[in-house]
Amino acid sequence: MSIELNNPSNPESVLSVRTQNSVLADLRDRIAGAVYGPGEPGYDAARSGFNLLADHRPAVIAVPANPFDVVEAVRFAVDEDLRVAVLATGHGPGAAADGALLINTSHLDSVSVDPVNRTATVAAGVKWGPVLEASAAHGLAPLLGSSTDVGAVGYTLGGGFGWLGRHYGLASDAVRSFDLVTPAGEALKVSADAHPDVFWALKGGGAGSLGVVTSMEIDLFPVATVYAGNLFYPASDAAAVLRRFREWAPAQSDELTSAVTLMNFPPLDIVPEPLRGQSFVMFRGCWSGDIDAGKDVVDEWRRWKTPDIDMWGELPFAAADAISMDPTDPMPAMVTTEWCNDIADGAIDVITSNVLPRPGAMPLILFAEFRHAGGAIAAHAAEAANDRGRCDEFLLEMGAIVPDPHVGLAVESALRLTRRALEPYVTGAAYLNFTEFEERADRSASAFSEIHRQKIAAIKTDLDPQNRFCHGTVLS
Repeated sequence: MSIELNNPSNPESVLSVRTQNSVLADLRDRIAGAVYGPGEPGYDAARSGFNLLADHRPAVIAVPANPFDVVEAVRFAVDEDLRVAVLATGHGPGAAADGALLINTSHLDSVSVDPVNRTATVAAGVKWGPVLEASAAHGLAPLLGSSTDVGAVGYTLGGGFGWLGRHYGLASDAVRSFDLVTPAGEALKVSADAHPDVFWALKGGGAGSLGVVTSMEIDLFPVATVYAGNLFYPASDAAAVLRRFREWAPAQSDELTSAVTLMNFPPLDIVPEPLRGQSFVMFRGCWSGDIDAGKDVVDEWRRWKTPDIDMWGELPFAAADAISMDPTDPMPAMVTTEWCNDIADGAIDVITSNVLPRPGAMPLILFAEFRHAGGAIAAHAAEAANDRGRCDEFLLEMGAIVPDPHVGLAVESALRLTRRALEPYVTGAAYLNFTEFEERADRSASAFSEIHRQKIAAIKTDLDPQNRFCHGTVLS
């Protein structure tokens, strides 16, 4: 049995062929963590993540037990002329890491909170759940996203637009420092004072292209209790709800981050009975200011029209998963995204006709959500690496479950055709965390202005002249 070690600039060229056992033994001698080769027990588990559509076939997998293992794994890749890809939780996968060294950081799982300085130090494999739990014990909160099941570091590298976004900004705005292993295998601590250009590029410039982030220090915020949840309206009201939302949301305080979601709940036992197999349009969000003031704001919707189901109320922010109700079990899924500055009537027509199912038909698109941005998200856009991917008013995410490959072709087509129909109404910019697979490679550059793209590309070239880390954000 042999293993092919591929040139990072030419994945098809074979630079050396040695026995698989010899190669794996070399890496095992260098790190304390686990190492897996194709066909070995543990290989499939180590290459898999949340999105089951991702089918990485790496030549070698390293599962570091500590940051020093990451350094040695990257140096091993340099010695063997291997490309390198990074996997933590497997949300938002990029290009398949076929023939590469895959570094699975899931065992780097330490979290510590400094309540005096209102900071947390979070290792690369940690999901937001433990960070939120440790922070909430001190009446503090991180800028997590819609699910505590998502990896904190990868989410932050892509920007990170969560339910405190309009109030405090993206998760990337809250980073004080990163611990980075460069593509040359050098360990750096980067911050506003140390390697500031690299620090700037990592703060929203995307994951997997500048090295391996093994840890980050982030700011925490004084948020303990919020007014949050969902108002469920009939799917037939979707157009009216979206028209009201586009006029209403821009006038609201930055203490409110809100969205409208068209949702086709699948007919599965994990879905509560009143929602199972039903379609709704939901006004959802999180008010992080005075609770009574937040209730007054949401009461405007209740007075406009009484919802079918009212699940908006006072909530400990530690229970923030209740807002988006995202699934936590691994599943095969597709997502895509667009930005717009107005939810035009034409866009509403496209979304409602493509997302809401026709009578007797099975919906291909599970949901479409327009999040209201602006506030601190837009206020910090000009100086951020991903300036173009955060400066507009509304962010659209569409997603689908893919139960089998045949349905996958239809789902991919439905998402692609919906995006094409939306072209007259959107800016063309991408939000990196809502791009996956080939679309991430095709659209990454649209998250940056040309000036910022060129700057990040220059930083990338300086750090990684061989383009060894070629499975993450693509800047060309």
